Amino acid sequence: MRFDLTDLQLFTHIAEAGSITGGAERSHITLASASQRVRGMEDALGTPLLLRARRGAEPTEAGRTLLHHARLVLQQMERLRGELGDHRGPGHQGAGLRGHIRMWCNTSAMTEHLPEALGTFLKQHPRVSVELEERPSGDIVEAVHAGQCDIGIVSDAVDVQGLRHFVFCRDDLVLVTPRGHALAKRRRVTLAEFTSQAFVGLPAGSPLQEHVAQHARRLGQRLVYRVRVGSFEAVCALVAQGIGVGIVPRAAADRCAATRPIARITLAEPWAARHLLLCVRDEAALPLHARRLLEHLSMPAQADIP
Repeated sequence: MRFDLTDLQLFTHIAEAGSITGGAERSHITLASASQRVRGMEDALGTPLLLRARRGAEPTEAGRTLLHHARLVLQQMERLRGELGDHRGPGHQGAGLRGHIRMWCNTSAMTEHLPEALGTFLKQHPRVSVELEERPSGDIVEAVHAGQCDIGIVSDAVDVQGLRHFVFCRDDLVLVTPRGHALAKRRRVTLAEFTSQAFVGLPAGSPLQEHVAQHARRLGQRLVYRVRVGSFEAVCALVAQGIGVGIVPRAAADRCAATRPIARITLAEPWAARHLLLCVRDEAALPLHARRLLEHLSMPAQADIP
């Protein structure tokens, strides 16, 4: 049985993409080459590794075993590259061996909080690359548990039990209204005071929107959406035109208020005062560059939250 690192990386990409086609694209190889490599692995093991269907492929029991060990091997290789890089002198041709970090984050982190901090890190580490994906917080927690990504950034509304987690940043939610709205001059409001208003919301299934709707249901109320749009910017743009009110992270509201006539009102609700959390399975087991990024993103002097 002889698998190379390309085989192992390809198989993890297929499992994560849910298809051989998607895995081939992520691995930057042709579909024919990917299919041939998978057949070669199956022939070597004498058992199928994938259940193939018209809509994609998923690992068999043997495939799941291979996937688990493939992730361990690839993670160990990343650690090796990072640690060897520290032993090369600055003038050596191989100095600063390339590192690769897999990170998943939620929408608020991706659009509002992460770009500047990540950019600073990448400038300081020019041979490090980051594979960044935007996913719902619940999916990110599962991915970190499964080893699909090195670091996740999630809302503190999700259960991160079993993971090491650290504060990344504050991410409070606020109500946004047109400047001439009846609530626009208020400093604080409760959810119960505006559940009867027409809402500009995010798409159905959006974790943030479901979070707000859940708290409205606890009040015996049902939010009425006049329109649902795909971004915080779009919510604020429509609110500015008087279409309705919306709930977005304060960072997004502050940015949009610089160019649009919207008011930002603090939500006097415990669930609206939230943090984004960095989560990992075990920081000591992370590749060196991923550990450095975790340290870079963690709020100073913040211990992990119980």
